[in-house]
Amino acid sequence: MGLEQSHAFQTVAFCETDPFCQKVLMKNWPGVRIYDDVRKLTGQSLKSDGISVDAICGGFPCQDISTAGKRIGIGGSRSGLWSEFSRLIGEIRPKYVFVENVADLLIRGLDVVLSDLAALGYDAEWHCIPASYIGAPHRRDRIWIIAYPSCIGLEGYRVENEGASAKKFLIGGGLAERAAASRDSNGWPHEPYICRVAYGVPNRSHRLRMLGNSIVPAIPKIIGESLRKLDQKNIE
Repeated sequence: MGLEQSHAFQTVAFCETDPFCQKVLMKNWPGVRIYDDVRKLTGQSLKSDGISVDAICGGFPCQDISTAGKRIGIGGSRSGLWSEFSRLIGEIRPKYVFVENVADLLIRGLDVVLSDLAALGYDAEWHCIPASYIGAPHRRDRIWIIAYPSCIGLEGYRVENEGASAKKFLIGGGLAERAAASRDSNGWPHEPYICRVAYGVPNRSHRLRMLGNSIVPAIPKIIGESLRKLDQKNIE
């Protein structure tokens, strides 16, 4: 949703295994193909279905990475699905890759993600942006990783910062700075209220689980806008 709001991307397919989540996607993106098992999805199957992909975005499971879990790390049975994400990147060879996860990935798997991306010939930049940084009434700290083929050569568009910290800012403009500008210029509307304890709310547990797995669209919107401006500069 956030990337579409940046007017730089269009959703052509989903991969979602949860039946309730599939219903929500079908309602909001009617006609868009939904694949139900990332382990079975391949670049060839997308091509056979007439689906052309030049960007992949997603958040692989965080249960083995999050502080709230057992902290097994990216090698756990659930967070280990990153390997399928990585496989698809290698098969599809997209221009851009967007990866989202909890901030604990910094200490429980970021090295694996970056190593796998590098092995595929992708450079990457990352930054932790909490939802509260753009004015949301909750923290929800998440890491955002943007990867692109090394041959694109986007280094010249990085924000000028000292030392290694420069690599933690989004190409085409500082992600943190742009998030701050969004926070300062726009208010934050009240979120839909879903009672967490009362019984009788339809699909209450499903909705709460979806909220727990969700992200704030305003952040990928900022990312998409930055990439759109970068592409325009390259065309010029």
